[in-house]
Amino acid sequence: MALQPALFAYEEYDGPVLLNFPHSGLALPTDISDQLNDRGRALADTDWHVPALYDFAKGQVSWLEANYARYVVDLNRDPDGVNLYPGQASTGFCPDTDFAGSPIYRLGKSLDAGQIKSRRERYFDPYHSMLQSQIDRIRAKFGFCILLDCHSICSRVPRLFSGSLPDLNLGVFGGKSCAPELTALAQSSLQSGPFSFVCDGRFKGGWITRNYGQPERNVHVLQLEIAQSCYMDETTVGPFMPCQAGELQKILRKLVGGLCAYEAA
Repeated sequence: MALQPALFAYEEYDGPVLLNFPHSGLALPTDISDQLNDRGRALADTDWHVPALYDFAKGQVSWLEANYARYVVDLNRDPDGVNLYPGQASTGFCPDTDFAGSPIYRLGKSLDAGQIKSRRERYFDPYHSMLQSQIDRIRAKFGFCILLDCHSICSRVPRLFSGSLPDLNLGVFGGKSCAPELTALAQSSLQSGPFSFVCDGRFKGGWITRNYGQPERNVHVLQLEIAQSCYMDETTVGPFMPCQAGELQKILRKLVGGLCAYEAA
């Protein structure tokens, strides 16, 4: 029997910042892959190459990266199935469609409640146990923790939003997930280059931002959703090309550097 990959990869660093990558994994267990149709196995909604975008930050920050695909379980959705954006299209805790609304399972292979519960116990809960433990470790040492939740998405997804998404989409849940000084720092960094920007636009922060962001307890969470057109050809999924990502990485370096230098009041 082939060995299954670890649920996640992580690196601890002696600093207050933690980068989290819940949607960049590509692994599919065989039993789940067998239930998916061709569209599902293509993993179209992956946050392509996002860890590579931030690779410069290794050795400066702590790092947690999911290895399994979001079609196994979505680590950034409410495990109770609550829609984070009421009245707007979304995908679920165990998605049965892609962002375009197309089914990802073979006919007759949709999940029942028992399968969803099993996936939560096998994949979701251990990941979030590790995430919580890293937050607690950092806060215990430094008195505060800053979590940057790192994402990307195709710049045009008509089912989710009209037109093209701004390049850089900062989410701080209406100012509830982090100190205002950190929002201002992030805004300044992200607006310092040639990319369009919005704060708390279509994406205000997913379940991770809303659940862990508790600035009153010195846990600050910011979500950054990047339009994939900033750093890759969205019509194909090829290898990471640093030359295409150079301008964006300059901005990300400024953002991460600012977060690392932040001193809580």
